[in-house]
Amino acid sequence: MVPYKTYAVIGGDLRQAHIANRIAAEGNTVYPLLLEENPTLLRELICEEPLETVLPRCDVVILPLPLSVDDSNINAPFSKRKLSLKHCFESIKPGTAIFAGKVDAAAKLAKKYGHSITDYLEREELAVKNAAITAEAAVAIAVEEQPVALFGSHCLIVGHGRIARSLMRILNGMSASVAVAARKYGDLAQIQAEGCEPIPFGELKRYLHDADIVFNTVPAKVLNREELSLIRSTTLLIDLASRPGGIDLDAAGELGVKTIWALSLPGKTSPISAGEFIWETVENCLRERGDA
Repeated sequence: MVPYKTYAVIGGDLRQAHIANRIAAEGNTVYPLLLEENPTLLRELICEEPLETVLPRCDVVILPLPLSVDDSNINAPFSKRKLSLKHCFESIKPGTAIFAGKVDAAAKLAKKYGHSITDYLEREELAVKNAAITAEAAVAIAVEEQPVALFGSHCLIVGHGRIARSLMRILNGMSASVAVAARKYGDLAQIQAEGCEPIPFGELKRYLHDADIVFNTVPAKVLNREELSLIRSTTLLIDLASRPGGIDLDAAGELGVKTIWALSLPGKTSPISAGEFIWETVENCLRERGDA
C-alpha cells in the first residue's frame, strides 16, 4: 500500500466500520463519516469535522453497500445525519478513487460532477466470496427456523447463480436432498453433475409441494400466488434475492406460508468477513490503478 494515503469511509453498516478500523490499523489516515453511532467503530476514529472540509483531503472514498436505498441519500443507518449523493459528489476532489456497492443510477450523478465510481460488488472476487457467506447464512437461518434437521430434508433452490451454487455444495455436504430449478440446459447439466436433481424452470410447480425448504435466489417475482398455493404450510421459504425479491410476500402471508426475506445477509451475519472482503477488493482495484 502506498504510504500516507488518506481515506474517507462514508455511511453503511458494520462492514464499513470494519473497513475503517482496518485502514487505521495499517497506519493510514482515515475519516469515518456517518458512522458515529456504529458500536464497532473505534471511538478514537470518530470524525466530527464537516464533510466539506474532510473530503477535499481524501485520496480514496469508500461508500457503502448498497450506496443508497432511496436513490437520493447515502445509506447511513448508523447516523442521525443525512447526506445527499449530490452533496457528497460535489465535495469530493477531482481524481479521487471512489468505490461503492450497487451504484445503480448514482453513477450518472457522479459523472455529472466529474467522477467515476468503481462498483466493488461487480468484481468477481467479491461476488464469489459474498455468495459463499450468504449461502452459509441462509443455511443457518434454515437450521434455526425449522424444527427438523436439514439431514434428509427436501431442499429446493430456485435459480443457479453464485449463491445457488454455494448453497448446493453446503446442502449436499449436509446430506439434504437438493433439487435446483434453472432455465439453461448447461446449468441443468451442471446441477446433475453436482449430484443434485435438475428441474427445468417450466416444471417448477410440480416440485413445490414436496419441498421442506425453498431457497429463492432469483431477483424477479417467480413465486407468485399460483405457485405459493402449491406449497405446504409447514414449508419454509427463504428469499435471498435483492430487491424486488422473488416471492410475493403479501400472497405468502395470506396463504400462511412462512417466508423470510433475508436481505444483506453478509452484512448482518458475518460483517467482519464481509467488510474484509470489500477491503481486499478495494485494495485490488487500487493496485490495478497503480495506486497501491
